[in-house]
This record gives sequence, structure tokens and C-alpha cells, in this order.
Amino acid sequence: MTTALTEFQRLEAQGMWRETPQSVAREVIVSFGDATLILSDPKTETPLSHWSLPAVTRLNPGKLPALYAPADDSSDETLEVEDTLMIRAIERVHHAIESRRNRPGSLRGGLVVFAVLAVMAALVFWLPDAVIRHAAHIAPPAQARKIGQEILTDLESTVGAVCKRESGMAVLDWLAPRLIGEGAEIRVLPGPISGARRLPGDLYVLGSDLLKTAPGPETAAAHLVAARLGANDDDLRLQALHYAGFRPVLRLLTLGGLSQGAMAGYGQELLRQPPPRPDDGQLLAALGTRGLPSEPYARSLDPTGQSVIGLIEGNPYPNGPAKPLLTGDQWRALQQICAG
Repeated sequence: MTTALTEFQRLEAQGMWRETPQSVAREVIVSFGDATLILSDPKTETPLSHWSLPAVTRLNPGKLPALYAPADDSSDETLEVEDTLMIRAIERVHHAIESRRNRPGSLRGGLVVFAVLAVMAALVFWLPDAVIRHAAHIAPPAQARKIGQEILTDLESTVGAVCKRESGMAVLDWLAPRLIGEGAEIRVLPGPISGARRLPGDLYVLGSDLLKTAPGPETAAAHLVAARLGANDDDLRLQALHYAGFRPVLRLLTLGGLSQGAMAGYGQELLRQPPPRPDDGQLLAALGTRGLPSEPYARSLDPTGQSVIGLIEGNPYPNGPAKPLLTGDQWRALQQICAG
């Protein structure tokens, strides 16, 4: 605006001024002041009126002579100008003033739009992940077990129904708290699942192949211990709920359960991945406290022993278990859990 005023501050033109609608039109000299139009007597150069440029309003856009008036409702003054240079100058200065006036509002508007977009982006990209993490973190044991059961149900559609022969189930119920911990459950599926898998809710799944071909229960037991150490329940819940998605997790938070089919296909996805293995030192220590040798487990992973040499050389019981994990009758019952 300052540049525009400087450019036109020496510009003058004739105009016809009426102080009121009833007044006779009076010739005046129109010139620029400091953000004002000055209307002066052409003979005495005495200022007759000052109009604020931001308040100048053209009453007849596009017509000549141009008719102007102050925007102040208390004034009845009007000014006619025929000089096209003066008309362009008034319009240009007025436009510069309006642009200067509107810029802060435009900036604020831009900031508001940016803030709204930022909030929307946060809702789209951050909120679902935050809700899922929160749900995984606060899930009580019963809810976590329910998630694990739904994954097990999906595994059954791929591997076959859980083996439930009563004598074998009794052995699993006796073994779980001694081998893994209080509250743990072990289930056997009729097909191979590449060892043992830990599911949310301290639920463990074992493939029957580890029972049919092993000379004793130590191989399957070591796989279960490795499954316990290889993944913690918080991570398992989070992975499962990420797979389920935002809407089923909202239902879990509000109604206490995932929507039907939320875990469909997750069992197959698990089986495509090898079970997570714990650190050799950690596993050897855990097997040692349970009286279990590590070599049967190592040989089930790699019969040549080349990739599991640390487990073989660090075997806490190279001459076999300190004492039998199961009695002969218990072991036979467990081997036959999928029979009949």
C-alpha cells in the first residue's frame, strides 16, 4: 500500500463534489494524502473534505464519470471524477489496501485448514494404531485367551481339529503348569506345525508329529519351552489385533470380543513363518532348570547338527534327562491323544 501511495501522491485531478444530495455540485481538486483523498478548493487550495481511502466506495462501477462516496453512513457526500488516470489510481490504491487488510485473515484461514488436515491425518494414520496398541496392552488374561482360542480355531481349519482323547488331555493338563507355568494350556493338532506355537493367552499348540516319531517326550517338551521363551504375550496380542484390524478391535474394547471371522486366515499366516527361536543361552538355562536335554530338540531342527551346534555342545544333560519327564503310561497316552 505504501508503494502505491508514493506512486500517486503527486497525482491531482478535477472532480465535482456534493456535500449533500441537495447541495449544488462544486468543482474541487482531488489529490492523495496519507491514506486519504483530499478534496480542495481549486482557487484557495483550502481542503474541503478528507476521505479515508479504505472507506471509499464506487457507486457506479464501470460507468463514467465515476461516482464515489465515503462508506460512512453518517456522510452524504459524493464525488464525480472523469479523469481516467485518477480513477485507475483510486482503484489500484483501494485494491492494495484491501489486499493488505485481507492477508492476515487469509493466513489464519490457511492455518486453520492446515490444522484441520493435520488432525484428519492423525485420525487416519495414528488413531487406529494407537487404539490397537491400547487394546493389546490392557487385554485381561481371559480376553487374551479368547483371542488365542480364535486363532486356534482358525488353525483347526488348516491342520485339523484339536485332538481331545481324554487320557492324553489329562497328561497335558498335568504337564502344562509344571513345564510352562500356572494358567498355561497345551493343545495338540493332528498335523505338523513346525514344532510348537505360542498363542495369546498363554495357549500353546503342538504338532502331533513331535509325539509320533520322538523316542520320548523331551523333544516336544523342549519345543514348548522354546515357544514360551521365543515370544511374549504382549507381542502376540499386538500382532493378532493388528491382523484383525481397527473395527474388530473397537468391538473388542466396547463389547469384549472380536467380531466373527476377525482372525480368519491368521493361522495360515502363522504357519508360513518359522516359530521364533530364543537365544541359545536362554533356552539352555531354561531346559537345564527343567531337567531336559537340548540335543533332541536341536536334532529335530537340523538332523545334521550343523546349524544348531551351540545347543548340542551346551547340552545340560548329555546323558539324557535327569529323571523321566513322564511315566511310560503318560507318554503312551500322550502319543495316542489323536487316536480314536
